[in-house]
Amino acid sequence: MSGPPFRLPLIAILRGIRPQEVLAHVEALVDEGFDAIEIPLNSHDWADSIGSAVRAFGDRAWIGGGTVLRTADADALVELGARFIVTPNTDPALIRHAVARGLQVVAGFATPSEAFAALDAGAQMLKLFPASTYGPAHVRALRAVLPPVPLFVVGGVDPTLLAGYLSAGSTGAGIGGELYRPGQPADRTQDSARAFKQAYLEVLP
Repeated sequence: MSGPPFRLPLIAILRGIRPQEVLAHVEALVDEGFDAIEIPLNSHDWADSIGSAVRAFGDRAWIGGGTVLRTADADALVELGARFIVTPNTDPALIRHAVARGLQVVAGFATPSEAFAALDAGAQMLKLFPASTYGPAHVRALRAVLPPVPLFVVGGVDPTLLAGYLSAGSTGAGIGGELYRPGQPADRTQDSARAFKQAYLEVLP
């Protein structure tokens, strides 16, 4: 099975973060070994947050944009220095455009048809969303037909559930509200990141 381009296959999702908070939380995540950090585009002043994170930590972590829906947003992310995008849906035109611009794409999907459409468009990674609706059995069934591409589960995954998804064949997870909620202190983000990393490492052989 091919792996993602980052070392720890846990994507930290900082939905709702503000520019004045972003550096403290990204630093907390990087200190815990997280090297894939997503700032969704429905966050306040997302361009400022992503630009700041890239300038401060772009040499230590992959900084990307999430909830990307438009090709213009992909272009903006390229200009900011982002390295990947995450989509909530399967949009082949957007995927092709982002890949052509040099971005790694984690494409959102739910069904095998959507997964294959995303891969045909050039997506390098897949995101099962919302994972809590489908569960590990869905991941296991998908792995029977999908090529060996990185597959992340997103939505409702906490440290106690991570092992089940990994055992079923997911590469890792994208972690949102279980890791970060707007306004929480950076030390809480770091504690949550540590718990997820430990849960991941306990599954490794």
